[in-house]
Amino acid sequence: MNSLKLAAASTIAIAALAGGASAQDACGDLKVAEFNWASGELMANVDAIILEEGFDCDVELVNGGTNTLFASMDEKGEPQIAPELWANAVREPLAKAEEEGRLVTLLDGPITGLGEGWWVSPAFAEAHPELDTVEKVLEHPEYFPYAEDQSKGAFMGCPSGWGCQPANENMFRAYDMEDKGWVLVDPGSAAGLEGAIAKAAERDEFWFGYYWNPTAVIGKYKLVPLEFEAEWAGEENWDGCIVKSPSECADPQPSSWTQSEVKTVVTADVEEIAPEGVLDYLTARVFPGEVMNEMLVYMTENQATGEDAAFEFLANYEDVWTGWVSPEVAEKVKDAL
Repeated sequence: MNSLKLAAASTIAIAALAGGASAQDACGDLKVAEFNWASGELMANVDAIILEEGFDCDVELVNGGTNTLFASMDEKGEPQIAPELWANAVREPLAKAEEEGRLVTLLDGPITGLGEGWWVSPAFAEAHPELDTVEKVLEHPEYFPYAEDQSKGAFMGCPSGWGCQPANENMFRAYDMEDKGWVLVDPGSAAGLEGAIAKAAERDEFWFGYYWNPTAVIGKYKLVPLEFEAEWAGEENWDGCIVKSPSECADPQPSSWTQSEVKTVVTADVEEIAPEGVLDYLTARVFPGEVMNEMLVYMTENQATGEDAAFEFLANYEDVWTGWVSPEVAEKVKDAL
């Protein structure tokens, strides 16, 4: 593989000879982070195909989790592109890396409608459109009877051991939900959580609990997000209490859910060595949330890989992705499909 540093040096030299022009015609070797969840796999493979076929880059996908791949980008300078970095998990080191010039955020929100929080089943949303906020729903536990005590309302949180479990438990406490007649239900596992949602959706029953987007579950069962009337109560309340164990969070305050920060991040040298148009593409590449959820359903139902789904997306959503690139690049990609 050609050295990225040598490529960068060559670019600088060419730019100087050309009177300061920074664009280059050729694309060298690039590594793209293929995060180990469905949307991360899909986005990485879409990027790989478009960069290879549209911009003539040589792309290698590097699979892994958020912390591992972020650390590699920060410390080693590769992979050079992280299409879907959930920045909440690496907020402080990312800010430091950007301040010190190692990493650059190209795009905030590469998928629309991203986030986590509290949702209801479509049957409930249709039956009670007036109850469209968390606070309004909390006044009516009778609509979600708990299987083991019909006089209580069931709110389904995260399985024990998940990172979202303490946040839901502390939010349950912050809103005094027990006093309002609610029970916090542990679904036991990912399968238990998904199974409860599927059962409610398929039977047109009411369901209320935690989930996140984008996911195949949201796409398939059309869960409806609830807004919080309360404003976000600040970092000290959220990071210093809500996300910690209940023993470390003595006085959780009512709050909206923290905003999920998802970014497309690159190493700083990509801005020097990328051919003209690549950074424009990475900056413009925003997946509509509904389309992403449909693709995640496709992946689940067909046991499709990220590469399979990328080709499916490119074949069926030309109206979306052709707007991310020039007509010339779009034609090259279409010719290669």
